[in-house]
Amino acid sequence: MDHTNHVRLTAAEINSATLAGVTVYGLDDANLGAISHVHGAGRESEVIVDVGGFLGIGTKPVALRASQLDLMRDEDGEVHAVTAFTEDQLKQMPEHREPDGGTPWPAS
Repeated sequence: MDHTNHVRLTAAEINSATLAGVTVYGLDDANLGAISHVHGAGRESEVIVDVGGFLGIGTKPVALRASQLDLMRDEDGEVHAVTAFTEDQLKQMPEHREPDGGTPWPAS
């Protein structure tokens, strides 16, 4: 995927409303997973990515800082993310658990 004409998101756009469901790609354009929700807002927010699995089954949620993702909008306005992590590296990260053990939805 050529990101040349893609526009980086502003810090104000980095939130659950913008990022929930966004696909995360590796540097080789492999689909690594999707963002399930975001804790906080801006570049230092915690982004929860569901990695692996199929159709949401068997996924593992891992936490990344927004600064560890290249968050951008393509020519059609679709938001996506790119990370330097590989799928194996993401799968080796500790599983993210919500502090209260509850479900994060609805997130805002």
